[in-house]
Amino acid sequence: MRVLGVHGVGNFRPDTTADEAREQLARIWAKCLARGPFSALVDQCDLDVAYYADLLREPGQQGPGDPGLSGLTAEAEDLVRAWLDEVGLPKEAPQGFATWPLRQALGWVAVRERLAPALVEAFVSKFFSEVARYLSPSDDGPRGKVKAVVADMLVRHTPQVVIAHSLGSVVAYEALWAHEGQPVDLLVTLGSPLALPHAVFPRLQPPPAAKMGRRPPTVRRWINIADVGDLVALPVGGISRSFTELDGDHHGRIHAFDFHLAANYLACTPLADTLAQELAPNADGTRDARPR
Repeated sequence: MRVLGVHGVGNFRPDTTADEAREQLARIWAKCLARGPFSALVDQCDLDVAYYADLLREPGQQGPGDPGLSGLTAEAEDLVRAWLDEVGLPKEAPQGFATWPLRQALGWVAVRERLAPALVEAFVSKFFSEVARYLSPSDDGPRGKVKAVVADMLVRHTPQVVIAHSLGSVVAYEALWAHEGQPVDLLVTLGSPLALPHAVFPRLQPPPAAKMGRRPPTVRRWINIADVGDLVALPVGGISRSFTELDGDHHGRIHAFDFHLAANYLACTPLADTLAQELAPNADGTRDARPR
């Protein structure tokens, strides 16, 4: 079974070529799959990963680090505040987070989630900087180039299954819509922000019609998996409420603390069950997946 991974944020590898980074990520993803219940079947998968992190660097940005809260662009800060509204407001702040200093608002989130404030700040600044860069409406933005990378991998690798994590789920969704020549049997989105109101959902290409998105037409099945505590995969259950033709929306506890980490999603039982089902033969000996 051919599998194509589409990574999320925080995967820039400054000291490698794009092909080397792709190969490194493919090895990492295979090891993560082998850590979980899918371990006995990993050898039946031909796994590759579409690498695009190098295209999301701000002009002049050096190194792999995030810009920090003080380095957020206006577009990125707008996305953070839209996300904060979805995270939820404390009762003592009826006016919402729009009037709060950003660090104070994130500090409240850290206390509620029992996380270190510095870790929350680092994650938010890194995540929304890359999301804002990808979603930028500017003519010279990287969106088209990133989608072209995924489209190229769809042609080169001809995957039966696409597994997309975090921002990668947005990239994969849009690439599958934009490049309809390559059919895919199964799309699995992990920790996806596709349904995030005011931040991601209304900015999707193509725009959702009548406030509802759709499964890409060349995708036969779409399964979404999210940790109930994942602060990126919001609102909880939002994918099934915001998109039609979804074949499964699994919510549960993936990990007690690292609720958005790709490694934990790749080793989780719902993903293993989904991939095993794709590999399982039908009663007549055929498989649902297209033969290769």
